[in-house]
Amino acid sequence: MQLNYGQEEFIMHPSGCLYWPSQNTVLIADVHFGKVDHFRKNGSALPSRVGLENFKKLNQILEEFQPEEILFLGDLFHSTQNKDWDRFTAWVNMQRLRMTLVIGNHDIIPSYHFEDLGIKVVPEITRGALYLTHHPEEKGGFYNICGHLHPGFRLRGEGRQQLKLSCFYKKEHQLILPAFGAFTGHFLIEPEEDEDVFVVSEDLVLSIR
Repeated sequence: MQLNYGQEEFIMHPSGCLYWPSQNTVLIADVHFGKVDHFRKNGSALPSRVGLENFKKLNQILEEFQPEEILFLGDLFHSTQNKDWDRFTAWVNMQRLRMTLVIGNHDIIPSYHFEDLGIKVVPEITRGALYLTHHPEEKGGFYNICGHLHPGFRLRGEGRQQLKLSCFYKKEHQLILPAFGAFTGHFLIEPEEDEDVFVVSEDLVLSIR
């Protein structure tokens, strides 16, 4: 699904990432690496393979778009270092592209650990008329692209069928990305009339309008 802002074109992908063709850049929010291992360590009976889905999705994105850069819009890791850190380190060392992390509220791992891997760490990014953050922000004259909310939308059928899906949440001057991580949950939203929601399924992005 294509989205335009001014002269810029973006592609909303079913994975939850946003591709920026003119910059050959992928934007990803809320991966929450390590969340599955964090919960397993605290007694939750979760299969370890769930955490590997994030790496699988990332590799599929890189294969499809061949980007020169990834911008992680916060909450790359869920908490402290665990087994996923070693997996992430190995994954980063296999890549040949630029990576930047916009710090999110869950990113408590010291920045120098990311910088030692060649990942730039910043509080925010301004490029042209775009203002890239983790939390939803307002900045006059800029279009904000962010994450944090893990937006989701409840689809209702003619009977009592209900389906909750992740979504891109578009406002007049803001686009909130869905959580990229495989184990993140949803914050269900109710858009205003002038807003739009693009739900994501396995292979589609669809406007609810």
